[in-house]
Formats: sequence, structure tokens, C-alpha cells
Amino acid sequence: MADTQQVEVDQKTERKVARLARQIGTFAKAHGGAEGQVAYIGERGARIVLVGEDGGWGDLVAPTYEIAEQAVAKSGITVHESFDGEFAAKVTTGPYEWKRMAGIQIGG
Repeated sequence: MADTQQVEVDQKTERKVARLARQIGTFAKAHGGAEGQVAYIGERGARIVLVGEDGGWGDLVAPTYEIAEQAVAKSGITVHESFDGEFAAKVTTGPYEWKRMAGIQIGG
């Protein structure tokens, strides 16, 4: 019985990794390529931040850090250790982001 449960867990993990890798690949294709960074966010898992070659950005949440690492590895994108200045400078922000950030600052 325990072996069956382990196989089910492994298959479920593999499906999650494959789904995230597909989503990363779709993002990369839409943005002329992509780079990413994985950040642990506590019990919720890990956040995969994606930055496209065109400056577009997005993120995905994986249930565990290990699943996030496997997904970015499977997708083949470049992964950064941190969201440092050089990597962050690739992000293009538009009017929506500036308005949203201003709204947060003034309580909106």
C-alpha cells in the first residue's frame, strides 16, 4: 500500500513539474525567451519570477521549492540565484505598474 501511495505522489509531482515547465515555455515563447529566479515563500511553496527578453514579466507559484527548481530546469531557461540589479533592470514597467505602485503608496 505504501509503495502505491509513493508512486501516486511521484506521478503527481511529475505532472506539476511538467505543467509548470509548459507554462514557463509558453511565457518564454511569447516574450522571445526568458530568464527566471526561484524564491522560497514559506508554506505556500516557491515563486518563479520570469522576465522575458522583451522586458515582460510574470510569475508562477509552485507548491514546493523542489518542484519549482525541477520545472525551471526542465524548461531550459537561465535561472538566477537572486533578483539582482542586472536581472531586475531587464524588467519593463508600464503605466499600469506605475499607477499600481503609486496607489499602494497612497493607500489605494
